[in-house]
Amino acid sequence: MEPVNIIIIDDHSLVREGIKQLLELDGDIKVKGEAGNGEEGIELIKTTNPDVVLLDINMPIMNGLQMLQKLKEYNIKVKVLILTIHNEIEYLAKAVEIGINGYVLKDSDSEVLKKAIFTINDGETYIQPNLAPLLNEKLSYQEENAAINDLTKREVEVLKLLAEGLFNKEIAYKLSISEKTVKNHVSNIFRKIEVFDRTQAAVFAIKNNLVDIF
Repeated sequence: MEPVNIIIIDDHSLVREGIKQLLELDGDIKVKGEAGNGEEGIELIKTTNPDVVLLDINMPIMNGLQMLQKLKEYNIKVKVLILTIHNEIEYLAKAVEIGINGYVLKDSDSEVLKKAIFTINDGETYIQPNLAPLLNEKLSYQEENAAINDLTKREVEVLKLLAEGLFNKEIAYKLSISEKTVKNHVSNIFRKIEVFDRTQAAVFAIKNNLVDIF
């Protein structure tokens, strides 16, 4: 079987050398080149056409996330594995948003890194297992925030009162609008936040701090 050709983009030469030695031990991975920042990395990708790119985040001149954005802008198709010290979910979420194939922490052992490289080379995604639940939670929260932003000011007012347990007639009286208008607002709210009843809508409102629980 042909070895997986990779390049390593990291601003620390000792780190690059250590990773190279670890990965090339078994002969199933070949390091085709190294770069110390994102600008050099983009040029290296163009000249070496690697199977997988190992990319650090913190680098001078152009960091890893900036480089990912440039690859997207230039429409350069390459499989990217972020290899970083950052276990903060914000970095992972941002990298996923821009477009990556994998994310592994530098304190992982070599077997995890190799598994990630092979998985990505086979066309699948690899997120370090202990980070995956945090990522799902973060993305779910972002989706809910987006749903809130879709609601009009009046719909938010109706949702808050609905979550407090008021009936349509009571909401209509409170907001000085017709009961039919409230019913229309409720239908729109259910559709936008993707719930099916008042209980689910109330839970959504509580989770997103629209109402307080006493």
